[in-house]
Amino acid sequence: MMSQIGKIFEEARVAISGVASHADFDNVKSKILGPNGSFRELMKLLSGLPKKERPSMGQAINACKDKVEEMFKNKLIEIENSETAAFLGQPIDPTLSPISNEEIFCHPLTKIRNRIIEIFSNLGFSTVEGSEIETEWFCFDALNTPESHPSRDDRDTFYFNRDVSIENVSRRGDEQYVLRTQTSTVQIRTMLQRKPPIRVLSPGMVFRRDAIDATHYPTFHQCEGLAVDEGITVCDLKSILDFFFKKLTGEGSEIRMRPSFFPFVSPGFEVDFRSKNLGKLSNRWIEICGCGMVAPKVFQNCGYADDEISGFAFGMGIERLAMLLYGVDDIRLFFQNDTRFLKQFKLSML
Repeated sequence: MMSQIGKIFEEARVAISGVASHADFDNVKSKILGPNGSFRELMKLLSGLPKKERPSMGQAINACKDKVEEMFKNKLIEIENSETAAFLGQPIDPTLSPISNEEIFCHPLTKIRNRIIEIFSNLGFSTVEGSEIETEWFCFDALNTPESHPSRDDRDTFYFNRDVSIENVSRRGDEQYVLRTQTSTVQIRTMLQRKPPIRVLSPGMVFRRDAIDATHYPTFHQCEGLAVDEGITVCDLKSILDFFFKKLTGEGSEIRMRPSFFPFVSPGFEVDFRSKNLGKLSNRWIEICGCGMVAPKVFQNCGYADDEISGFAFGMGIERLAMLLYGVDDIRLFFQNDTRFLKQFKLSML
């Protein structure tokens, strides 16, 4: 019996030494340690031994098995290091000290997103995220967007085929699924699930059929906010946006609100801001986001009695903010994964 244990150990050692990839590793490990492997067959032989020899032989088999498992563990580390080194084009030295935060770069869109969340969290806004696949009802109908609105045209919005069914994204009827064009869909789902007071921020990726150029991309990021409670007014909206831009760009920044139309707010406003801290764009009025008081129809669609509560909503593009704050003149740079660009942005905020 001991000779058989020694033979299996030696066979395992030779087989493991010849493993060069994850696929080989899994195959060899299955043959040796798997449910029908060598050690399982060896354990079956214990029943044919005299009763008094079984405990010592069982211990010997387990000791051998532990050594083989340790060899597999070391081989897996070796394979992973080898594959990582091949990917990076340089050897891995496990004795090197860990790199500091100053050497780690962070994508500029992530930096801006985190900063936005941090500022609004200080104002009592919680962050809520939702599915990037949505339905026409949540993306358009619930937001008081009529069927004739240009945004509902398939030249502006990515639609799924009508026969597509996505079980984990609920819908109201037989409406089509779409790639969401705005994160306002998260606000609708939040109002359907909660009662006021509500203060939520919904950052995320959105999709529109835009031709790619220096300022447009079919995939980009938004951050939208919603507040619903009794007695909320436009003054509350303006004061919160004013606070946000001062925190984001520094003291001396200011905003102005111009009347505008959006189906889901009434009244609606375009927001311009200017700051002395934007380099060559300093002290110039720049259009930056849209906002307004939540339209009564939207409240009705969510089951709220609009005569009892009021609320405001706002939305801004994260890429647009990043381009202004970092002096980036081409939106495509955010999506090219060029480390020469990304290494300019350290881990610390802004």
